[in-house]
Amino acid sequence: MKLNKSGGPDGLTTNFLTKIKNSIVKPLTYLFNESFRLGIVPENWKEAIITPLFKKGKRNSVENYRPISLTSQIGKLLEKLIKNSLSNYLEANNLISKSQHGFRKGKSTKSNLLEFQNVLLKLVDNKKSVDVIYVDLQKAFDKVPHNKLLFKLKQTGIDGKLLIWIENWLCDRTHTVKYRGMVSDTVKVKSGVPQGSVLGPILFLIYINDIENKIKCDTFKFADDTKLVGCVDDKNNLQNDINALSYWCKAWQMPINVEKCKVMHIGSSNPKHSYSLSGEKLKICEEEKDLGVVFTKDLKFNTQCLTAAKKGNKILGMIYRTIKNRNKKIMLNLYKSLVRPQLDYCINVWRPHLKSDIKILENVQKRFTKSIQGLKKIKYKERLQILKLTSFETRCLRSDLLTCFKVFNNYESIDTKNLFVFNERKSRGNSFKLSKVYCRLDSSKFSFPHRVVDEWNKLKDDTVCSESINAFKGCLDRHLRAMGGLI
Repeated sequence: MKLNKSGGPDGLTTNFLTKIKNSIVKPLTYLFNESFRLGIVPENWKEAIITPLFKKGKRNSVENYRPISLTSQIGKLLEKLIKNSLSNYLEANNLISKSQHGFRKGKSTKSNLLEFQNVLLKLVDNKKSVDVIYVDLQKAFDKVPHNKLLFKLKQTGIDGKLLIWIENWLCDRTHTVKYRGMVSDTVKVKSGVPQGSVLGPILFLIYINDIENKIKCDTFKFADDTKLVGCVDDKNNLQNDINALSYWCKAWQMPINVEKCKVMHIGSSNPKHSYSLSGEKLKICEEEKDLGVVFTKDLKFNTQCLTAAKKGNKILGMIYRTIKNRNKKIMLNLYKSLVRPQLDYCINVWRPHLKSDIKILENVQKRFTKSIQGLKKIKYKERLQILKLTSFETRCLRSDLLTCFKVFNNYESIDTKNLFVFNERKSRGNSFKLSKVYCRLDSSKFSFPHRVVDEWNKLKDDTVCSESINAFKGCLDRHLRAMGGLI
C-alpha cells in the first residue's frame, strides 16, 4: 500500500491500515481467498465516492471533469493482487497491442511521444506529406458495456473463477458524488470501469485492444487517447482507416466526441485533404497539445518552450505569494517538487536546440535562484554552485543519456531498431556504439535518436554496461563532472 492515500466510504486510510497490518493480515488473507473462491465481492467494496477532477476548458461544463472514484483501500489491495497476475499473463503472452502505452510497465507518455515523433520525422524527412488524426473517445472509461467487456475477457483467455469474480466486481456498483462539501444521492452504476480503481485500467486496455485491427496506418494509443499517422499519397487510404475506427466504435459502443477530433497537415507540399468522421468534417489544427506536449505543423517546439516556461513561472509566483520564508532548503524542495517537473516533462521529445528557446527555460531557474535569501547579487553560475543545481542544458543532456540507457536495457519498452542504428565496425568506444543517419531537416537532426549519438559514444564501456540505473547515474555524473557540466 502507498502511504497517505485517502480512505473510501469506509474511512479507512492506508496510513491506518499499515499501522495495524500485523493484526489484520490473517483475517484479510482468509477474506480475500473466500472472496475469490466464491466469486463474491463485498458490497461496501463496490461503493464509491466520486470526486470531480477538472481537466481543461470551461469549468461550468460537466464534460471537462474526470470522475475519480474513491473506494475501499482494502478492496483495492485485492484488486492489486489480481491486477498484477493479470498484467503478467497479458504481457507474457503479448496479448496487448504494441501501440498501447498506457498503464503498462516500461511504457509511458514519453515512450508514446518518442515513437510517434520518430515515425513522423522519418516520413517528413523523406519528403512525404503526412496527416495526423487525433481521435477523442467520449467518456471512454464510463461507457464500457459490462457484457461486451466480459465477452472480450473470455476471448483473451480469462475464464473460470477469475472471470466470475470480475463479473461480480463490475455488477451492482454504486457511487455518490461529493463536491465542495455537498453530497449527491446514491446512484447505481450501469456501465464503465471505475476511474481511480486499480483493476479498471487493465480491463479497459483489454476492451480497447483491437481498435486498430483493420487500420493500416500507424496507430499510437495511450489508454483512450488515439492518433493515426498516415501519408497522404492516397487520401482514400487514410479515410478508410478513419471509417474502420468509426465502425469499431459503433460496434463496441464507444462514442466518439467528433467536435474534439482534429487533423493536422504536415509537410510543405501537403495537399490538405479534408476527412470526415461519423458524417462530420474534421477540424484542421495547426498545433495540438498531445499528452502534455504541444506539437505544431512545422514540427518545431517554440510554443512548447513558452508553455513550459509560463507554467514554471506561474508556480514560482504562487510560491512567492504563499511562502514568506526564503530559506535555501525549503525553497529548493519546493522548486524541485513543483517547478522543475514542469520544465523537464518529456524533455527528450521536445528538447530545444535554439539559444533563444533555451534562454526562455533557463530564465525560470535564474529567477528562482535570485529569490533565495542572500543570493540575489551573486552571479548565476555561483548561485548554481551554492545550491548544487545544474543548468537546464546539462539536465537535458543527462536526461537524454539516461533515457538511452533505459531503452537499451528494456527499462523503457521502445524498439531500439526503430530509434537507433548500431555501429557494427567498432574500432574503439563502448559496446553500444551508435551511428548517425543522414537527416535532411533540422527537426530530424536535433531529435532524440540523432542528437544523443555523439554524447553517448563518448561514454566509457563500464558506464554503458552498468548493472542498474543507479549505477549508471553514478558513472554518468562522474563523466559529466569531468566534462565540467555537473556541479
